[in-house]
Amino acid sequence: MVYYQKMTPEGYKEIEDEIARLKKDRPRRIKILQQARSMGDLSENTEYTEAKRDLGHLQSRLRYLGKQLKYAEVIEAKNDGKVNMGSTVVLKFDDDEETEEYQIVGRMEADLAKGKAAFDSPLGQAIMKQQAGSSVTVSAPAGDYSVTIVEVK
Repeated sequence: MVYYQKMTPEGYKEIEDEIARLKKDRPRRIKILQQARSMGDLSENTEYTEAKRDLGHLQSRLRYLGKQLKYAEVIEAKNDGKVNMGSTVVLKFDDDEETEEYQIVGRMEADLAKGKAAFDSPLGQAIMKQQAGSSVTVSAPAGDYSVTIVEVK
């Protein structure tokens, strides 16, 4: 059975953009490797070793990202008033009365520093399918806390 990775259209586009950047950089890396190879004895040539390693990392990243796209299930945001993947939510954390805005995204796109929470994270699981005004308890590894959904965009 194939497991498809859920992601937003924006996340899919970000991966496509990174693949394009890496493919554009690949000829430059190959040229660096060729220049390093021409410097002589490969057993003591650190430039060659580094260039070969860097090109290998680039190739590996391209394969990884290609698989992410191959097994991606792009989920379009629904505007039904409930928290769904792709929704942007404003949450009020009940313990400190602060509000924060998060977009609910796929696991591979999650980055709390950028305001992107995974749908299957403790926070994402707690608020999925909830409406504005709902209060939920999030069961996180560090302990439980409560949030109120102020707005679903």
